[in-house]
Amino acid sequence: MIEFRDWLNEEMKDSEFKKEFEELDDEFLLVRTLTEARKEAGMTQQQLAEKSGVHQVNISRIENGTGNPSVETLQKLAKGMGKKLIIAFA
Repeated sequence: MIEFRDWLNEEMKDSEFKKEFEELDDEFLLVRTLTEARKEAGMTQQQLAEKSGVHQVNISRIENGTGNPSVETLQKLAKGMGKKLIIAFA
């Protein structure tokens, strides 16, 4: 069985794949950051839903990469975790 990292490293040699993958990198960063922040806060998706007023199904969609949250939704989630949303252009 091939490991994901090995597969990804091999695929990244393909310039077309690499371009597409890198274009999605910001999306993956949002998903990863939200998931890590929620877990760091010691919260389940349901607990975050109750604290933030964002439905658990929507949190799940964001965390699995199929949601497209608004800034307002991200602010609610941040507040529900006792955090502040910071957006930056680098």
